[in-house]
Amino acid sequence: MASELTVNKGEIIFQEGDRGEGFYIVAAGKIKVFKMSFEGKEQILHIYGPGHIFGEVPVFQGKSFPASAMALEPSTILFLPRQTFVRQIEKSPALAMNMLADLSRRLREFTVQIENLSLKEVPARLAAYILTLAQEEAGHSQIIALPKKRLPAANVSLPVSKVQLASLIGTTPETISRVLKKMDLAGFIKADGKKILILDQEGLEELSHTGRL
Repeated sequence: MASELTVNKGEIIFQEGDRGEGFYIVAAGKIKVFKMSFEGKEQILHIYGPGHIFGEVPVFQGKSFPASAMALEPSTILFLPRQTFVRQIEKSPALAMNMLADLSRRLREFTVQIENLSLKEVPARLAAYILTLAQEEAGHSQIIALPKKRLPAANVSLPVSKVQLASLIGTTPETISRVLKKMDLAGFIKADGKKILILDQEGLEELSHTGRL
């Protein structure tokens, strides 16, 4: 039931307010979901790579998209029409359970994201984000939360530019550069461009709680 679409870097897939005729799955590449203020300030909500679903809210709500989506690099995406998918759900209720599980996971991510943006300082937000990357690369979890297990010293790569990361965690690129340098000097990480070596996971975990370097 899916159709394959190829999108170029910077191409808009849908805009906030567009009628939701279906949802998408990232097959290859990278997609950002974002909202734009009246003043033109962008807030990135999610950055998705291969295997991730996006734009699925209208499947159940039957209304417009609550945010916009754009390709961060040349990407291949799958489009699943809403009506066709709803008929398939009627034949296979397990699909609905899987979609609800994914939406529940997404709600948990939003809860942590809101907590980070409203209650935590930038060092705490950045530390939590780096720990999340380590979890994902270790294959433990894709939920933005603190690791449940000890992770060995690990290399992680920032999947986006500092400008995009700043929009994601609610700060400026200059602040991210300063905080990364302070984390490096404190011995938590060793930063080299987009490459980050985690040297002190427990220190990062504490930083993600306290926000104090």
